[in-house]
Amino acid sequence: MKIRRVGVDLAKNVFQLHGADHQGKTVWKRQLSRDKWLKVLFNHVQPGAEIGMEACTGAHHWARLLRDAGYRVRMIPPQFVKPFVKSNKNDANDAQAICEAMARPDMYPVAIKTVEQQDIQAIHRVREEIKTHRTAKANQIRGLVAEYGLVAPRELTSLRRAIPIWLEDASNGLTVLFRELLHGLREDLRSLDQRMAELDQQVATIAQQNPTAQRLQQLRGVGPLIATALIATVGDGKQYRKGRDMAAAIGLTPRQHSSGGKDRLLGISKRGDAYLRCLLVHGARSAMRTAKDKDDRLSRWITSLQERRHANVAAVAMANKLARMAWVIMSKEIDYDPDFISAT
Repeated sequence: MKIRRVGVDLAKNVFQLHGADHQGKTVWKRQLSRDKWLKVLFNHVQPGAEIGMEACTGAHHWARLLRDAGYRVRMIPPQFVKPFVKSNKNDANDAQAICEAMARPDMYPVAIKTVEQQDIQAIHRVREEIKTHRTAKANQIRGLVAEYGLVAPRELTSLRRAIPIWLEDASNGLTVLFRELLHGLREDLRSLDQRMAELDQQVATIAQQNPTAQRLQQLRGVGPLIATALIATVGDGKQYRKGRDMAAAIGLTPRQHSSGGKDRLLGISKRGDAYLRCLLVHGARSAMRTAKDKDDRLSRWITSLQERRHANVAAVAMANKLARMAWVIMSKEIDYDPDFISAT
């Protein structure tokens, strides 16, 4: 019995394994605990075999361990495994579905992230969570002071300046109790601002020390935040054949609903990482604001596009082009060349 492929259904404590031979016939099934499954796998499956798992929580950690042990690891997006699940859903059927999905030649796996990529991704996730908390805190302050007849400014910077003025104004109708409460909310907001500043500094330091991030920042509209987010999500980009594949993975290409030989393109697919897509679109808007004052090839393309299309459509198109240019810089390890920009 030679096991050629093993599908692994990951979990917190119990792991389900499904092994198949070179013909795809089931030859091995095991349900193992977290602290034993790797040892049993190493004893029954020879190095060089293909190990597949869904790209879920903890998958990158296990994939690195298996790859270092000499196995070929394929991580499959969960939505591509689901069609292969037979009958009812359970751990055994999920492991079998993974084993079948990974055998398909046109099933493109998810690239295994390095520890450095996961570090950068963790910083971005924590930063985004703190940003959400800060927005919620600001909205809470606006809502509370509105009950006392005070109109809070929309901009966060203006809100920070308005709070001490409210606290010092004795004629605005605020009670002593609410002033104490508002002072505490101001300190909460200040604490969140300080934590955001610390994370922004960490991102800036990583972008300054990483050669790929330095090259990416040569692109217009790309700063430390976008550059490090690209590295955390995409890596070196070599898992994609071309820039359009990477843009499609991020969700910046049109959805298609074609039939009978008639092509019908819809809005963007919005697949992939929503956070990275949002950053690229904001970066594109930043580049569009300065395009009218420049005369290079990219600026002329942006200006022409803005004249023909809605601003939001133009921003997404520019984000798509940013993703394609970023792929070239990351996969080829070259600097940005403004004279090599496509006119379409």
